[in-house]
Amino acid sequence: MRPPAREPLSQARRSAIHLEVRDHYHSEDPDFLAWREGRRQFTRDNRAEWWEGWHDAVHAAVSRGVAVRRARVVSEPLTEYVRWEYDYAATNVAAGEQVRWLPRRRAKDLAVPAVDFWVFDAELVLFHHFGGDGTLMEREYVTDAALAAWCTDAFDAIWERATPHEEYRPVQ
Repeated sequence: MRPPAREPLSQARRSAIHLEVRDHYHSEDPDFLAWREGRRQFTRDNRAEWWEGWHDAVHAAVSRGVAVRRARVVSEPLTEYVRWEYDYAATNVAAGEQVRWLPRRRAKDLAVPAVDFWVFDAELVLFHHFGGDGTLMEREYVTDAALAAWCTDAFDAIWERATPHEEYRPVQ
């Protein structure tokens, strides 16, 4: 499988945007399973327990001036997996990533791509193709200016309407 987003993030100069549109991803993630069992809390106080290579990569990118933004289009009430992502997002924010949430019902008039993606410096698009069970099947890198612009425009429309992580309160 092609390398993950960490590699192009390490080379980004200006921006890295990430759109997530699924309500469920691979459920064997050890952090998710620990959270599900109530064994792990993600707070700034226990950073040594959750800070990982991804957080280093985000922090390094942000430190060199790259704007790293993530938007999630979600169904409400949130699935168990997305509730975990909501709790875990505090770690992304601590690393310097900006995170926003958009309930699916508020996206009804937006052109929302059907797949998760990253766009780096408005040039390189990384699509994540998942199976029905949430397993990542393929990473597809595309260098097409028109497609990168379309993905960026779609992301920006979602971003403008979405709620910052610090203000978002999921519907129960």
